[in-house]
Amino acid sequence: MLPLIFVSFLWAFSFGLIKGRLTGLDPVAVSVLRLAFAAVVFLPFLRPRALPRRDVVTLAIIGAIQFGLMYMLYTAAFAHLKAHEVALATILTPVYVALLDAAVENRTRWQHMAAAALAVVGAGVLIWKNRTSDTIVTGFLVVQAANLCFAAGQVAYKRIRPTLAKGVNDAGLFFWPCLGAMAVTALTSVFYTDWTAFRPAPIQWGVLAYLGILASGLGFFLWNYGALRVNTGTLAAFNNAKVPLGVVCSMLVFGEKPESFFRLLLSLGLLVLAVLIAEWKPASAKKAGP
Repeated sequence: MLPLIFVSFLWAFSFGLIKGRLTGLDPVAVSVLRLAFAAVVFLPFLRPRALPRRDVVTLAIIGAIQFGLMYMLYTAAFAHLKAHEVALATILTPVYVALLDAAVENRTRWQHMAAAALAVVGAGVLIWKNRTSDTIVTGFLVVQAANLCFAAGQVAYKRIRPTLAKGVNDAGLFFWPCLGAMAVTALTSVFYTDWTAFRPAPIQWGVLAYLGILASGLGFFLWNYGALRVNTGTLAAFNNAKVPLGVVCSMLVFGEKPESFFRLLLSLGLLVLAVLIAEWKPASAKKAGP
């Protein structure tokens, strides 16, 4: 659970950075560079012959969906929405995680669904604002597509990783999802990006490096690593932890004050309750053991 908490703090800074520093840059090009930085992080750990080709392709496809398609859609949404509106639109991800997992299992775990729904409410009470935008519907739908990609990748990786060769460490195999993500964004950029006009300022290169190496590389690795060690309900709930933790980061690091301490405490309380619901086991199950 600790990796998920750490990554939630790490991702809490991303919304403002993307909207404040990268707006105006081609979203596909931004995605290519972020994922290229991420792939470089894991290149030293790569053992090309450690996995059979079928597993390599599977991991690359998961990365292409979870990171590649998600990033292009997510970054494109900032052209239609304000940063807080993008954050608000992402809060449905826990429901997608729970629903996709239920579909794969062909079984609905109401405990996980309840945790996911409570996580949505917990994030919503903090960042919901009665504001409108001319393009809010378009932006909202784009973010939902990104949410579905990210949720699908989490569920797939959580199920497939235990079936892979046990002698391969996680850092050694995570290059392949990053490569798959970079490949799909690079292929898309051939049709949509004018690289001759893509000239980020020095500070934008710094933001891209931070987002690629830390938020994407380290963040995605630790997120999927942590996903393997919790149940689906807890994973779903943690998808929204970045919202209140982002406010806490702003308070501790930047000295900002939340619009409402009550809503912040309520949000944190509801998310903690969502995790507790997901982790709860009846007394009979505890006595039965693993």
